[in-house]
Amino acid sequence: MTVRIEKTDSVWTVIHSRPEARNAMDPDSADALQEAFLEFDRDETASVAVFWGEGGAFCAGWDLKFAASLDDDNPLSEQDLPEDGGERGNGGEIPRGPMGPSRLELDKPVIGAVAGPAVAGGMELALWCDFRVMEETAYMGVYCRRWGIPLIDGGTVRLPRLVGEGRALEIILTGRKVPAEECARIGLCEYLVEDGGSREKAEELAHQIAKFPQHCVRTDRRSAIRQHGLSVRDALVQEWYNGQPALSEGGLDGAARFKDGLGRHGDFGKI
Repeated sequence: MTVRIEKTDSVWTVIHSRPEARNAMDPDSADALQEAFLEFDRDETASVAVFWGEGGAFCAGWDLKFAASLDDDNPLSEQDLPEDGGERGNGGEIPRGPMGPSRLELDKPVIGAVAGPAVAGGMELALWCDFRVMEETAYMGVYCRRWGIPLIDGGTVRLPRLVGEGRALEIILTGRKVPAEECARIGLCEYLVEDGGSREKAEELAHQIAKFPQHCVRTDRRSAIRQHGLSVRDALVQEWYNGQPALSEGGLDGAARFKDGLGRHGDFGKI
């Protein structure tokens, strides 16, 4: 079993455990990760997931030994995406990506806990997460540049959105190592922690997020993601009508709790 889930209250930690290959992604692991995150998204008791690679590596990329066995004429044709965009990637509507969950558009947050390498396809998986906690000696990089393997799991889409086109192209074209300190500086990760601490920190953040009213958490997350490519006016319209149900479903009750004395002066403990 290369993938397992450990649960604490409403926080799920999805663990990829193939340490003998530095958690490189083979088809069995990709299938198992896809199903694990779909199970998380479906389960009404689950709120936030942490994605962690066991054994000191987040993911060393696509398993190139498997890649070398593919048919040169039409590799991965079974994973072709509909050219018209098709449905949102929340299950069987579209094929999974070579790296597993990279095409999923979940309705709940996922925090990446990154130790060691998150390179090539592993970097693409890290970018798929909502945000990232990296250990001091962790690193990213388009290491597949050496072998002529392209980024096909969202790397050319998500990286420019996070760091800007110029910086993204420099990282993509050179294939160089991007150390954790630089990742934090340019927006590739949001937290930098001591070695061995990424999972603990990511789970701490997950529990903080899980305490909040989840309908509102998901509403705001959805709006922030879906505003890509919209004009300011269209994005504001989308935000307004996306947010109205959350306001009526729980926000007004929250305002009443504040009126009764909870959460005053920025207190996040008593809400």
